[in-house]
Amino acid sequence: MAALLGAGGPFEENLPGFQPRREQIELAEAVSATLGEGGLLVAEAGTGTGKTLAYLVPVLQSGLRTVISTGTKTLQDQLFFRDLPLVLKALDVSADIALLKGRANYLCVHRLEQSRREGQYPTREAIGELEAVRAWAGRTRDGDLTVANVIPDDSAVWPMVTSTNDNCLGSQCPDFDDCHVLKARRRAQEADVVVVNHHLLFADMAIKQRGFGEVLPGAEAFIVDEAHQAPELASQFFSASLTRRRMSDLFRDIMAEASELAGGLGSVRTEVEQARQALAELQAAMARHLGERGTWQELIQHEPLRIALQKLDQAVADLAEPLDALDGASRGIDACIERRAELQAMFDALDSASGAGVVRWYERRGRGFGLHITPLDVSDIFRRYRDELDAAWVFTSATLSVAGDFGHFVRALGLEEARTLTLDSPFDYERHALLWLPSLDVEPRDPSYIEMLTKQLVPVLEASQGRAFLLFTSHRALKAAAEQLAGAVDFPLFVQGQGPRSTLLDAFRESGNGVLLGTSSFWEGVDVIGDALSLVVIDKLPFAAPDDPVLEAHGERLRSEGGNPFMELSLPQAVIALKQGSGRLIRDVNDRGVLAICDPRLHSRGYGKTFLDSLPPMRRTRDVDAVIDFFEQAPD
Repeated sequence: MAALLGAGGPFEENLPGFQPRREQIELAEAVSATLGEGGLLVAEAGTGTGKTLAYLVPVLQSGLRTVISTGTKTLQDQLFFRDLPLVLKALDVSADIALLKGRANYLCVHRLEQSRREGQYPTREAIGELEAVRAWAGRTRDGDLTVANVIPDDSAVWPMVTSTNDNCLGSQCPDFDDCHVLKARRRAQEADVVVVNHHLLFADMAIKQRGFGEVLPGAEAFIVDEAHQAPELASQFFSASLTRRRMSDLFRDIMAEASELAGGLGSVRTEVEQARQALAELQAAMARHLGERGTWQELIQHEPLRIALQKLDQAVADLAEPLDALDGASRGIDACIERRAELQAMFDALDSASGAGVVRWYERRGRGFGLHITPLDVSDIFRRYRDELDAAWVFTSATLSVAGDFGHFVRALGLEEARTLTLDSPFDYERHALLWLPSLDVEPRDPSYIEMLTKQLVPVLEASQGRAFLLFTSHRALKAAAEQLAGAVDFPLFVQGQGPRSTLLDAFRESGNGVLLGTSSFWEGVDVIGDALSLVVIDKLPFAAPDDPVLEAHGERLRSEGGNPFMELSLPQAVIALKQGSGRLIRDVNDRGVLAICDPRLHSRGYGKTFLDSLPPMRRTRDVDAVIDFFEQAPD
């Protein structure tokens, strides 16, 4: 690997700005050994290691049929369209590569035409957007709507022109031969390297979805990049869920399919309208009585909610008779009959699921809601799946360990037998970064905390000339800080919620002196290289909400087994989240700036040392004047 990634190698010639890195070569050698042995590697590679090249080079050299999974669709596109072609060219090798996304990213020809025939539009804009999709449908080769820029990300048209596992007709679809999902899966089936994202990887592991199940068993190696996301996503996709969207889609599809049958619409209309009314009543009752997340017991303790749930359950049951009377009338109706039965089974499961191994809980988001049954331990499920596949596995990220300990991550996924490797960032944090720990007299729970914090920030923002990310653990704190800073600084403020994340980031970069305020979605996966970002402020340690129903159930389980929920669960999760947020500051060898972590518990609590020991080595100060001096000094 040194010959390929070292001085004089092919990447020096083919990749502008490439510099050999000892850490990158060491990671590549570890990946190569793992692929050769069919082993298991968990590797933390600090920011700037160049882990993408470090796994792509050995993968392409090995000739193994490989699935590469990454955290987001954006990173997935970057791997497929930029990184893989570059490495193939530099190595002068050939490989058949494929990009595979979840079905919700691809145009469904059948549902597009069905929506046009139905003629019911959720918004005024949907009419034009649907026609724009139809025009594009005649030009596209791959049907990937996410890169087409035909409709906005938040368009109400998406569910009208894409399919789900529930409403896909599979081989019974009249447009089966033109199915973009099927074509993408066939391409992936034939490829040497398939690029997926974690949502697709874990969804298909959990449900063994038809089609993609033929891709995974044939793979000889799996690379899981941004692997710190894997435990939570695995838990999410191994859950069983009943959502407002799932039920609403079924009711809509029943009406659409019945409308194409003589007398069909009249035979189902009454029961569908009753089900829709029951769904609306449950949604309204949840909004009146519940917070955003909570346990099943919290939900059913409210009599109006119990009544609303029972009414919806009965309404779904009442759909059986009119639907069964249409059995065999069309492929779409038969699919709706199966989907109704699955919903009924989920209601039954929510009533009966219990025990130490699962937690029942609810969540509300905007106009939607979900009722979930989540396993508390997915390690055995994931371990069995890996054993069935008999492949080499590499898990890598910049944030997997807690003060050098991988225990939290490997236990969560059942990877105890894995080789672990820690590679520090090649960036010179001691020279180029300063860690500021402000002296605040109150702790985050105090009502005056954000006001005191913003007062301390004003002179620092003046010294940094804006160019700052202010990262918050709650929308409430973000809103309060934005209001207070609005009249205190002259720099443009870009506040999460004012527009899409990409739009805010572009505006921030273009401003040259902006201050961006964001919550969790800005803590990771955001790159601002160079002088545009010189200050990253984190309002407090990112502990999960103590009343989170899944975390609470995990804690109870650990406690019953003699464990310590705080040390084994809450603290590791918060440390990894803090490392992600802190990682926004230094993204390139020439970057320079200040990281401010404002939470006084770093000094007043014993666990503060664990957080500090998990960060890159930086000079530390509690003196605001030292921070101002840092910005006044010329770069080395």
